[in-house]
Parts: sequence; structure tokens; C-alpha cells
Amino acid sequence: MSDPLIMLILLLVLLGLLALGVWVAIALLAVGAVAMLFFSGAPVGQVMATTIWGQSHSWALAALPLFILMGEILLRSRLSEDMFKGLSPWLGRLPGRLLHVNILGCAIFAAVSGSSAATAATIGKMTVPELGRRGYPQRLVIGTLAGSATLGLLIPPSIILIVYGVATDQSIARLFIAGVLPGLMLVLLFAGYVMLRALLRPNEIPAETQRHSLADKLRAARRLIPVIILIIGVLGAIYTGIASPTDAAALGVVFAVLLAWFSGSFNLAMLKEALLSATVTSAMIAFILAGAAFLTVSMGFTGLPRNLAAWIGGFDLSPLALLAALTVFFILLGCFLDGISVVVLTTSIIMPMIQAAGIDPLWFGIYLVIVVEMSQITPPVGFNLFVIQGLTGIDILAIARAALPFFLLLLAAVGIIIAFPQIVTFLPELMNR
Repeated sequence: MSDPLIMLILLLVLLGLLALGVWVAIALLAVGAVAMLFFSGAPVGQVMATTIWGQSHSWALAALPLFILMGEILLRSRLSEDMFKGLSPWLGRLPGRLLHVNILGCAIFAAVSGSSAATAATIGKMTVPELGRRGYPQRLVIGTLAGSATLGLLIPPSIILIVYGVATDQSIARLFIAGVLPGLMLVLLFAGYVMLRALLRPNEIPAETQRHSLADKLRAARRLIPVIILIIGVLGAIYTGIASPTDAAALGVVFAVLLAWFSGSFNLAMLKEALLSATVTSAMIAFILAGAAFLTVSMGFTGLPRNLAAWIGGFDLSPLALLAALTVFFILLGCFLDGISVVVLTTSIIMPMIQAAGIDPLWFGIYLVIVVEMSQITPPVGFNLFVIQGLTGIDILAIARAALPFFLLLLAAVGIIIAFPQIVTFLPELMNR
């Protein structure tokens, strides 16, 4: 039986299990077991036990629940509300006015939560009612929120970058710093689109009735100080080498608890809620990663990834053609799976092809995250769409249509980093000097 046919059979088994509603982690373990039972002579039970045990001892993975907990704490505190009030006086004169609060608010919250869904929920709770009350068009409010919330996957500390780093044995600190410039590029692309739209259709944007003096703006900016302290404390500790990502995540939790507590909007009941929610999310992701690790090992025993990479190499695809094919593949896959599942399902198969094509795995991690960001705003399984639907009650297809311009901007961002890979690699290379 040929290797492509074997891969097709395993893919059909996986899709069949997922279609039946089997948990992603269980489906991964089952596919790995099928691969080893029928296409290798290795002992399935022993390999599964040692792989899952080894995966659960990854020190880098310890950062994951800590960053999730930090985001859950901020989600329940008043710090996010302060962020809105601190930004809005500064943005009233820009074309698009307070729509930029969605973009910058998501960018800032992404830098302290690492989660796209948490970013959409937190910023959406504040901005959707307020911007609606001020007369901003619902479609633009929803679109900017859905698109900008995807920044939670890219701007460090990013949960999905931790998952990619663990799955591919890449430095998480280098991945974090590689995500900075692409994240800022996306902020500029989103803000540029809003400004252009406002200039072309000025009647859509309500006039700003409030005038703020410089003193008013500076007083409002004081509300941003706690969040800025948190960002500097966490990311500064990583980039200066004072702390590893895991140590910095622990610092971030401590800072988040202290800042939330002193803001007067946080109590022990909220801390218990945050701990429970973070535990559930972390356990789910850890379980998926354990299943993915076993699938990766089982693929190694069968030799399929190596042989498949050689088979694809026989087509003599250029790196550009390979990336174009993978972009379509990831977008389609993202229509049915969440971002973390996309990463853990594909890395064991895709990475040999990437390395054979001479593509930098660090650069590919950022490329993959941007493509996965698109899946957050594509039906039927766009997590940001579900979050915003829960906040607003709007039909999910209407939310997807509102987010379409931002999907296209993310696609343009993929093209930009392919044309100019230095946007991704410049800061990591600078850090190594």
C-alpha cells in the first residue's frame, strides 16, 4: 500500500471520529494507535504510556495554564474597563474615531492574555454596548472586534505560540519576540482599513460630541498604567533574559491578582471562578497536546511523514508554491477545527516538508498563527464568531460577513511576511547578537 494512500486512510479515520463528536485528544490517540497497529511493529501500549507521561513533564508547557489564568483574572477585573476609558479620549479625532478602541484595546489585552476568545469577550463586553449607544454602525463595530480579537493568538504572550513551540521544539522566547512586529503590522493594517473606510464613507461615523483637553487625556491615560505595568513586567522579564517564559507567566499571575485586587473590582469568589475556568481550559489543551505527541511518535514509527515529505518533494514544488498550497489547506481545516487543534494535528506531518523546503521553522510558526487567526473568524467553527454571538445575539453568518474585510487583511498579512520574511526574523536575530 502506498504512503499517500495510508495517509488518506488515517485522515479519513480522523475526520470520521471528529464528525462523530469524539474529543479531539481521543481522536488523535485513536489515529496514532491505528497507525502503529496496522503500519508498524512497535508496541502501542508502551509507546502511548511513555509518550503521554513524557509530554506531561514538559517544563515549557507549564507557562500555558499560567498565562490562561492571567487572562481569566483580567477578564473578571475592572482593568479592562479602565483600558477603554483610558484609550477613548485619545482616539476621538482619528478617522473612524472610537472604532480604534476595539483595535488598540484588543492589541493591548492580547499582550496580557494570550487568548483570542478571552480578548473578544473582554473587549466586546465594554465596546459593543458603548459604541452602539453612540451610534456607530453595528457591522463595523462587530467586524473590528472580530478581526482585532485574533491578535490574541499572535501578540505575545500567545497560548498558541507556546503550543507550537512545544510541538516543534522551538524556543518559546524567540517565538514570542518574532510575533511582535507582525502583530504591530496587523494593528496598522486594521487601523488603516478603518481610517480609509471612514474617509470614503464619512456619514457612517457619528460626530464626536465630547471635546477632551490635554489634561483630560492625561488623566484618562492614568487608567492604562496598571495594564502597561503588567505588559512590561511579563514581556520585559522574557526579552531581557531575567526570566524564562514560564517564570514570567508566574510573575504575570501575581501581578494580575495584585492589580485586580487593588482596583477594588476583584474578590476571592472571582479568583475561584478564574482558577476553575483556567483549569478546565488548560486540561483540555494539555490532553490535546498529549494526543498530538503520541500521533507524532506513531507517525515516526511508521515512517510516513518522512516518506510523504519525499513524495511531495518529487513534485519539485517551490517554497512559494508549497506555502500557497498550505495556506489553502490550513484555511479549509480551520473552518472545522479550532486553532490549537489545527496546529497540533498538522505539525508532525507538515514540519518534515517545511524543513525539506528550507523554510525557517521559527518563521513558519508565525505564518501558521496568522493563517490560524483567519480560522477564528470563518464559519462554522470560528471561536471568535461564537464568542461575539454570545455577547450580541446576532446571527453567526452576519458576524462572519462583518469580519470578512479583516479576513482579507489577514490574508494580505500572510503575503507580506512571505515577501518580507525579515518582519518575522529581524527581532529574534537581533536578540541573538
